[in-house]
Amino acid sequence: MHITVAGLGVSGSSAARALAGLGARVTVVDGGDGDKQRAAAAELEEWAATGSASGTGGAGHRAGITVRLGDGDTLPEGTDLVVTSPGWKPTSPLFTAAAAAGVDVVGDVEIAWRLRGPDAAAWLGVTGTNGKTTTVRMLASILEAEGLHTLAVGNIGTPIIDVVLGQGKDGARPYDVLAVELSSYQLHWAPSLRAHSAAVLNLAPDHLDWHGSMQAYAADKGRIYEGNTVACVYNVADKATEELVRAADVEEGCRAIGFTLGTPGPSQLGVVEGLLVDRAFVENRQKQAQELAEVADIAPGSGTPAPHNIANALAAAALARAFGVRPAAVRDGLRAFHPDAHRIQHIADADGVTYIDDSKATNTHAAEASLAAYEHIVWIAGGLAKGATFDELVQKSAARLRGVVLIGADRALIREALARHAPEVPVVDLDRTDTGAMSQAVREATRLAEPGDTVLLAPACASMDMFVNYNKRGDAFADAVRELTARDH
Repeated sequence: MHITVAGLGVSGSSAARALAGLGARVTVVDGGDGDKQRAAAAELEEWAATGSASGTGGAGHRAGITVRLGDGDTLPEGTDLVVTSPGWKPTSPLFTAAAAAGVDVVGDVEIAWRLRGPDAAAWLGVTGTNGKTTTVRMLASILEAEGLHTLAVGNIGTPIIDVVLGQGKDGARPYDVLAVELSSYQLHWAPSLRAHSAAVLNLAPDHLDWHGSMQAYAADKGRIYEGNTVACVYNVADKATEELVRAADVEEGCRAIGFTLGTPGPSQLGVVEGLLVDRAFVENRQKQAQELAEVADIAPGSGTPAPHNIANALAAAALARAFGVRPAAVRDGLRAFHPDAHRIQHIADADGVTYIDDSKATNTHAAEASLAAYEHIVWIAGGLAKGATFDELVQKSAARLRGVVLIGADRALIREALARHAPEVPVVDLDRTDTGAMSQAVREATRLAEPGDTVLLAPACASMDMFVNYNKRGDAFADAVRELTARDH
């Protein structure tokens, strides 16, 4: 086959290698033509030419890779199939041309699903507006505690096509089950995917410029439930996730399993007196509940877990229990789990003030969950709003705010929402977007804070106006906090 791969990023390069290794003739197209793209193109073409052992498949089966930079709109002549990287919009001219030519467009997740062998590992899928990565990593930790050979893959950073084609390669033990993080982009391009069990953690407006509407975004998230065989896990507090379960076409016998921060009903997991309990995977759901872990087992040593991380743990536990994991493994897996940096990360305590880095809170839904975790907050917020509005977020969080420090290009949108819904809260508006603004923001936040307060970086915005990514933004916050607290002590 002649397969066109759209995009020269991590997933595009991975797909190109895998498909060439299986004998396809591959053309990779990318609209960019900078140093980064040229370096990636040279690496791919060298791989195809030399038969490097680092790739998937044997050199003798490679039909070659051609890379075309600076033109991502034109469909290469003779294309039989287009494999797209997740970020390419459905309205891209390349896909319009493919549709006109009768050529299918799919994603790398779809290719990975189609290429699974007869004894392939089961997939446990996780999606949602926020919390996907944390939940998938919790799930993988629980599965490992059960003694299963597993890996967290997909949108989390490890291309799933590499894992599927490499299972059992060179005598390695095949995976028993995969914990798969799936974005709405990936689900849009994966029509054949049928998971063992899957969860939608939450739904809030995000990526609407890509999907076109909230309805289309939700529908793509809901694709993760299609064809599930054992469990569709939903958030009891988010009715939209339950509606997606009701709309899904699942296998006979597949069950709807809810998770809640309150007392669980039958077929739910929840919290009772500081315990995570299961009323879904027990013999008598009406009368029995199985203790799984203590709330304190969630990332122990990091303080009281934020409510949304308790919800993430319950979702991970539900998927693990659907796969037959024992209660003790849920506890042990949660105890062994350590959150990634910049996700409700404790940085320091000084003069009675706690400093928390949640730079990963890049949208209003994530920031709302972060703000809900603390009682008295000096909030550092701002960046690129991506079309978001902030009135609802400010309304819900106003009573917790001791003060606000605003940074970034779209800070005026947050300032205006604060003026409407929290006019009594002191606001410091930093009229600078250089990276050094974070040090000033931390100083101003410290000035506003009182003993018992939390200085919280939860920007509710993307970072690219000031930083390369949210990691660099979080690093700048942590560095500023440590510099300040070290100087003061």
